[in-house]
Amino acid sequence: MAKVTIMHVRFLGGPSGGQGSPRLYETDRATFAVQGWKTDHDDRIEIPHRLLFHTEPGTCIAGLQDTGHGTFLLTGTPITDSEALAIMKIPGHETAVEVPIGQEVTPDAPSPRR
Repeated sequence: MAKVTIMHVRFLGGPSGGQGSPRLYETDRATFAVQGWKTDHDDRIEIPHRLLFHTEPGTCIAGLQDTGHGTFLLTGTPITDSEALAIMKIPGHETAVEVPIGQEVTPDAPSPRR
């Protein structure tokens, strides 16, 4: 029998505070679980620009597509883990995707020595 791995999530924040949504979570899989508004694709959500404020220092969310009206489209793996979804308490007009945690690199960061 295959072992079922449960995703554990830790709340990082959301634009409306603790009870607001969309929301951002960190998982025990070195990924972000991102809760956002449903789109016409199961693997794509829409999130407000201000949700990025809740990423941990030195991290980022890659693959964002700016809509031009204060939101991003984000494509990831749809989250189906029932325990994680229960913790996230996602309303019917929203869904969640899992994306890798990126490393923030700024243009003025020192380059590695060779």
